[in-house]
Amino acid sequence: MRNKSFLAFDLGATSGRSILGSIENGRLRMKELTRFPNQMLQIGEHLHWNIYALFESLKAGLAAAKKEGVEITSIGIDTWGVDFALIAEDGTILGAPYAYRDPHTVDAPERYFKIIPRERVYELTGIQVMNFNSLYQLFALSQANNSLLKATKEIIFMPDALAYLLTGQKVVEYTIASTSQMLNPVTKKFENELLEKAGISPSVLGDIVTPGHVIGTLRDDIAAECELGKVPVVAVAGHDTASAVAAVPALNENFAYLSSGTWSLMGIEVRDAIINEESFRLNFTNEGGVEGTTRFLKNITGMWLLEQCLKEWKKEGICYEYEKLVQMAESVPAFQSMIDPDHPLFANPASMTRAIVDYCIFTDQNAPSSHAETVRCIFESLALKYNYVLGLLKTFAPFPIQKLHVIGGGSKNTLLNQFTANAIGIPVVAGPSEATAIGNIMIQAKAAGVVDSLPEMRKIICDSVQLDEFVPKDTGLWTKAYHQFLTNTKLSSVN
Repeated sequence: MRNKSFLAFDLGATSGRSILGSIENGRLRMKELTRFPNQMLQIGEHLHWNIYALFESLKAGLAAAKKEGVEITSIGIDTWGVDFALIAEDGTILGAPYAYRDPHTVDAPERYFKIIPRERVYELTGIQVMNFNSLYQLFALSQANNSLLKATKEIIFMPDALAYLLTGQKVVEYTIASTSQMLNPVTKKFENELLEKAGISPSVLGDIVTPGHVIGTLRDDIAAECELGKVPVVAVAGHDTASAVAAVPALNENFAYLSSGTWSLMGIEVRDAIINEESFRLNFTNEGGVEGTTRFLKNITGMWLLEQCLKEWKKEGICYEYEKLVQMAESVPAFQSMIDPDHPLFANPASMTRAIVDYCIFTDQNAPSSHAETVRCIFESLALKYNYVLGLLKTFAPFPIQKLHVIGGGSKNTLLNQFTANAIGIPVVAGPSEATAIGNIMIQAKAAGVVDSLPEMRKIICDSVQLDEFVPKDTGLWTKAYHQFLTNTKLSSVN
């Protein structure tokens, strides 16, 4: 088959990118074309997304693709989860979509659970409770008697809304819908009971389509403006994490993954959702994956801890390059202080460095007294927490977990990768760092017939990107440190 090129739009909650991906002789090549900001709009007391600014950025990406002088086979869009657009009877987008950080959902789950029990919501969806889930956003709008919601004919999630602006066709893609806490992962349909209890008519949500579905082609006006012609737009795994996990370069099923960045998501890929009393108690979530898979995972605070410290130090006039941070961490003794990265103290403190010191004092530990000790504390604590969550995953996994694949920006952190391998006692494979865009492109390639299956996608990725493997070292010392970590953090032992 001849070489083909695909255009991926990968949008996060702060920025977006357009990336050209080409499959040439069984290898993937990528080129970033544009990068653009995605800023929340403060309108009155509420936070919204400027969907039309994003639309203009997508058109700029289309124009940039035209300049590359290659034929674009298709276009795919992935975004963050849970947020959605309200569509009127005449097809107009009503207002600006609410952003998940809007405060109107702060106590929405607790109010909703007075109508239907928390356990019932989890039983039907397998999704962990977070106040910004789509279900609670809609409930909050309904409770507020929102006028735009009253005029709503349809609801579509953010990647589908952007595809609608490009094509004029509306779909509801499975992986992004699965983040809503309104979708049943067994039936793969929306739960009318949950919607009705939220004051929402089930008719506003359309039929589900799966990754690889062709939504339509570029509208005539956009095709003419960007001079690309009537290029198809494909519903990829619209949730960015689903696209990222599709790009895990695993050659068999016996793996766990860690999507590593500001936040870390650790999980396994399974065929059927895992929903029981234990998964509910431990707050695991079941989100949609590609080819009918389920992403059974847990959210962990990630590099947020270090990022907040770096912001503080920058205000003091001190900026560190990554290489310097590694040197600093390696220059101080190991295991002097340990924290639970997911403790509420670290959610959004006025001072992260002070919060770390306070936690250590509260738990009768030596508190970090230098920047180097703080960095070492963060890296070691993350690795030990990853071991804790991996231990939980092992109790659920229907297969032996033999490797941990680290994908996303955090895969470039070689010191943390080595610490993680030491802590978990199995090899860590790091890469690709651009997993989300790669997954987006490869799903388009599958829709175009370039590849036949998820294993074939992953084989091409393995052959196309540099992967680094880290094998466990000093396992005895790390096992001893893990027991101390459990004592300091009051976490229950699972491994």
